[in-house]
Amino acid sequence: MTEPSTATPAPASDPLPAGDPGPDSSPCTQCGACCATYRVSFYWGEAPQLGLPGSLYEALSAWHACMRGTASAPMRCVALAGGIGQSVACTVYAQRPSPCRELQAGDDRCQRARARHGLAAL
Repeated sequence: MTEPSTATPAPASDPLPAGDPGPDSSPCTQCGACCATYRVSFYWGEAPQLGLPGSLYEALSAWHACMRGTASAPMRCVALAGGIGQSVACTVYAQRPSPCRELQAGDDRCQRARARHGLAAL
């Protein structure tokens, strides 16, 4: 994931999807700040391997793609449902690309995203 945008994040009022796309015990289910802060770019070949629907990502270059909604301001991943800092879920959690899998709750990138959205540090 790349560094945060300086743009104001988009309001989030999407309803949560049915089912449980993420782990309930994770602080991420009440955050979502990273999904509205960083560009989620990855090797394009990852998407078909993971079964990520083509409508959810876009080409960045001949070798790289990114999740729609994360390439320009205001940033908000198209797969994020819910309100930042309230209750959120990834609608493609099982198919999420590597940058989403690599970012961990409480790491430096997480803390920067939380601060950007006015959320307390973990």
